[in-house]
Amino acid sequence: MTRSPYELTTPPEVLARLHPRLRTYFGAVPPGHVGRGEGVFAVVGTPRRWLWPLLALFARDAVMFPVWERQVPFTVENRAARVRRGPGTGREARPAVRAHRTFHFRSGTRTMVDAITAGPDGLVDNLGRRGRVSALLRAEVDATGPDAGALRLVSTRVTFRALGRDRRLPAVVSPRVTLVERFDDEADRQRVSLVLSAPVLGTLYRYEGAFRYEIVPDAGPRRGR
Repeated sequence: MTRSPYELTTPPEVLARLHPRLRTYFGAVPPGHVGRGEGVFAVVGTPRRWLWPLLALFARDAVMFPVWERQVPFTVENRAARVRRGPGTGREARPAVRAHRTFHFRSGTRTMVDAITAGPDGLVDNLGRRGRVSALLRAEVDATGPDAGALRLVSTRVTFRALGRDRRLPAVVSPRVTLVERFDDEADRQRVSLVLSAPVLGTLYRYEGAFRYEIVPDAGPRRGR
């Protein structure tokens, strides 16, 4: 893969506004290499325990987890991949970056899995090991202001696969994902913030933290369960 899904779906003038250190993270992972990062999440999950039974269902597919913890050590591993979404074998495999984010919770180690792909309508995040839930994302990079140089991804459509078909959730009930990745020059760390929210209910799930990231030769996977 010579270009990443971000480079294939985002206008060059938008990517040009990225902080130079973020261009490595959102660029292509070279053959024979892997992107690895290590840091700490200040918070992960939700304090709204009535949501935990639902989150436990998503946890089975490595999407979200029924937790609310602070100061959670984590690692991230990004690998170039190709993803074929949908039934059958006739669909073209699309360029992707598959990410494994491993959280070291007090209750044990858990890994969140997703694959960012270059879809026909733009950037798509396929969530979980099986990718049954996906979100179409809009990429934004501010040229000025407090988030200048940061990449902000905002979901514009959420679909789920059931009975062999992709079904789009109506806007009035569809959750919204907002992800911000920025580089902190003073701390020499990349900072990430993700918020999953829903109409009326507000914030359902979130995580935020900081980490260091580099592209290294691939010596094999180092992942949690």
